[in-house]
Amino acid sequence: MTIATADTRHRLRSIVGGSAGNLVEWYDWYAYSAFTLYFAPHFFPKGDQTAQLLNAAAIFAVGFVMRPVGAWLMGIYADRRGRKAGLSLSVTLMCAGSMLIAVTPGYEAIGALAPTLLVVARLMQGLSVGGEYGASATYLSEMAGKARRGFYSSFQYVTLIAGQLVAICVLLLLQVVLGKAALQDWGWRIPFAVGGVLAIVVFYIRRGLAETASFRNAQAEGAPRSSFVTLVTRHPRETLTVMLLTAGGTLAFYAYSTYMQKFLVNSAGFSIETASRINAVTLFVYMLLQPLAGALSDRIGRKPLMIGFGIGGMLVTYPIFTTLATTRDPIVAGVLVMTALVVVTGYTSINAVVKAELFPAHIRALGVALPYALANTLFGGTAEYVALWFKQAGVESGFYWYVTALIGVSLVVYLRMRETQRESLIAED
Repeated sequence: MTIATADTRHRLRSIVGGSAGNLVEWYDWYAYSAFTLYFAPHFFPKGDQTAQLLNAAAIFAVGFVMRPVGAWLMGIYADRRGRKAGLSLSVTLMCAGSMLIAVTPGYEAIGALAPTLLVVARLMQGLSVGGEYGASATYLSEMAGKARRGFYSSFQYVTLIAGQLVAICVLLLLQVVLGKAALQDWGWRIPFAVGGVLAIVVFYIRRGLAETASFRNAQAEGAPRSSFVTLVTRHPRETLTVMLLTAGGTLAFYAYSTYMQKFLVNSAGFSIETASRINAVTLFVYMLLQPLAGALSDRIGRKPLMIGFGIGGMLVTYPIFTTLATTRDPIVAGVLVMTALVVVTGYTSINAVVKAELFPAHIRALGVALPYALANTLFGGTAEYVALWFKQAGVESGFYWYVTALIGVSLVVYLRMRETQRESLIAED
């Protein structure tokens, strides 16, 4: 076996190992959203469906409040102690949050303590995901060689989407096996218990991962210690760039994917089962697009893809949502949702590597994680709540314009930022 072949196999093994753990992390995170329509009545007082979904969406948003905290604490931890140490810590917290949701009694049994425990669980999961994104994005980007960095790092979003897709598939399976009554009564607890068990398995997988050469080199060179002060004083432009390039992309992603299931039921009038099937099929195709777009960025650069998303997102968001609200044909709905997801691929497929390429190794995990998490908290985590708020206020189209406007803000950043593929700060290892 040649040295080059051995090196390639080492990279692939590390990327597969890191990606598998990332999939389980995001499955646990998205299971909350996938099963909201079933567990919301258990955790909140009886009322109309929109009010219960609004309460559940508020707690979904609360989980995002902890993401910047997790990004800050575990970003520093991953920069100082290693990427795989950060990955192991994040999955431990995710396991605890999932198990807590699985075993918490409903509102009728313990009253206000039920939604309180749900908040606690989401806070732990938010802390976990806040650290997970930076550690996994940094790990995958550093493990990939320059020639295929866009392709390999795209698996960060492949596994993120796969986690969401697995959550939807588990929902579809339980709908068939248990039926609606059992699923609403107790079956919704199953996916959270499964997620907790899988997180334990992932913990042991991550303990065996190899550390990246970029981290080892930074430690050997005695680089400055990672900290919030170092980030904002020495890399203010890059920090602001990550926040603004994320704002429109993360809002579009959550609007087109996570919120879309509720929109198809609550606004378009599809059944839960039909909406779940549409979501599953479109997410599967969307997942397959990520490495293709990542590989394309290795050939033509990162900026063309992000600019394509910015222009496309501004053009299609309003007409797609307004048409979806009136169609009753699931095929038409599927085509419209898929169109939106194709557009946002220009952001999701490469956003991890773009952020990693902006920062030096000694502060890369924190630089990727913290500004991303702040933008996610402000715009991604509140997407469902804002959408439902506009609907309850009787001006649902206001949400479509809100998404369009924020994509426009990010487009300005895409046009002005440097091409990170050519000017990457990831050392050649």
